Amino acid sequence: MELIDRYFPSLTTEQRRQFEALGPLYNDWNSKINLISRKDIDNLYEHHILHSLAICKVLNFKPGTKIMDVGTGGGFPGIPLAIMYPDSEFHLVDSIGKKIRTAAAIAESIGLKNVRCTQERVEDEKGKYDFIVSRAVMPLSDLYRLCRKNVAKEQHNALPNGLICLKGGELQQEILPFRHIADLMDLSDWFEEEYFKTKKVVYLSVE
Repeated sequence: MELIDRYFPSLTTEQRRQFEALGPLYNDWNSKINLISRKDIDNLYEHHILHSLAICKVLNFKPGTKIMDVGTGGGFPGIPLAIMYPDSEFHLVDSIGKKIRTAAAIAESIGLKNVRCTQERVEDEKGKYDFIVSRAVMPLSDLYRLCRKNVAKEQHNALPNGLICLKGGELQQEILPFRHIADLMDLSDWFEEEYFKTKKVVYLSVE
């Protein structure tokens, strides 16, 4: 929790309570179903929660913004973002039932009112959203192809509507087809921990 406080010092009392509750909840659920690798659960706040919150460094979602988290797994990046932006709406989508049910249970446990969770394949989702977010769920070309239909035309935020994806490793080839609409940012510009040295966030505007 010290990490979250360090990088986001202006949390409300309710946000701090919700973030603090995530540790015990994820540890408990992870002992029942394998949401996070057993060796990585001790790094929950750095590798999963803070990593998810890197999206906050790209854009502050305005109240009323609609966001879909594709391939959310146990709720990343959707649940940490929903805590940060209680006035935005988050739709968490995953095709694996046990994972999406766990994400829903965790969201309910900490009192999130701005989250709904659906077990489905993203290609079947018909809704419109200002932004699609994801964390290393699939190659950018596939994500763009499947989610382009879900990006709303009407703009509300400082950046045009589009995709915001957390990625790792060498991405130059992956973003090559999108070089005219892609913005690639290093998480090490914001977070000093070694884990973030190779982590990036990709923003793609969708016309």
